[in-house]
Amino acid sequence: MPETEAKWYVVHTYSGYENKVAADLMTTAENRNLQDMIIDVKVPTEIVTETVGDKTKEVESKIYPGYVFVKMVYTDETWYVVRNIRGCTGFVGPGSKPVPLTDAEVYRMGVETRSVKVSYSVGDSVRIIDGPLEDFVGVVEEIDADKDYVRVTVSMFGRETPVELELAQAEPIED
Repeated sequence: MPETEAKWYVVHTYSGYENKVAADLMTTAENRNLQDMIIDVKVPTEIVTETVGDKTKEVESKIYPGYVFVKMVYTDETWYVVRNIRGCTGFVGPGSKPVPLTDAEVYRMGVETRSVKVSYSVGDSVRIIDGPLEDFVGVVEEIDADKDYVRVTVSMFGRETPVELELAQAEPIED
């Protein structure tokens, strides 16, 4: 089956078993030849700086403790495989039927990232092409590709006003 049918689902696990469930799920998918049905398994993490006494260290921390994200094609077989992984308590959703995440939820939760090609840089003039400030022109002050935003200074009511936009909401002005 094509990967386009695959959607992200959220699986609830015992706390602390997230990585074990993810590893077991990938192994089981491989053993049952379901790699084309269970495509990816993720446990989103972030680097956090912890301070204990006078020492600081960077630690990898789970963003959603107790949850694992599974990209799969939903069938009775894949449902059975996921539900019977040791440490898994079930899918997130009403009753026994899991509800897939929307694309917006997937990007907002950091499960997947989309790449936007930025054709402008700091100091360039850009036109805003989407949102309430559509067709305004401004100067790029800051670009943060990881967080998918750009800060643009726009002249509004005779004042310079900084606005934050998604990277795709601005385009360079051709000279």
